[in-house]
Amino acid sequence: MRKAKMNITLDKDLIEFAKLYAEEQRTTVSEILGQFILNLKRMKERESTETILSDPDFMNSLLDTLSDIRSGKMKWHTYDEVFH
Repeated sequence: MRKAKMNITLDKDLIEFAKLYAEEQRTTVSEILGQFILNLKRMKERESTETILSDPDFMNSLLDTLSDIRSGKMKWHTYDEVFH
């Protein structure tokens, strides 16, 4: 999907929290906002993710991945390293 730039205005303390949270989660503020809005869209369109989340193997894999991300065990790669 093509991306475009969007400017938003938020309280300064909320911006600082978003930046800190993104850094702690090893992601970007843009990705956090994108995922939040995508979740709103899915809820509005009633596209539930319950089916895949109810699969025990998927849920365990997801929880293991999140644990590795939070602990710093996961090796991160740049876009160029992965796709070029």
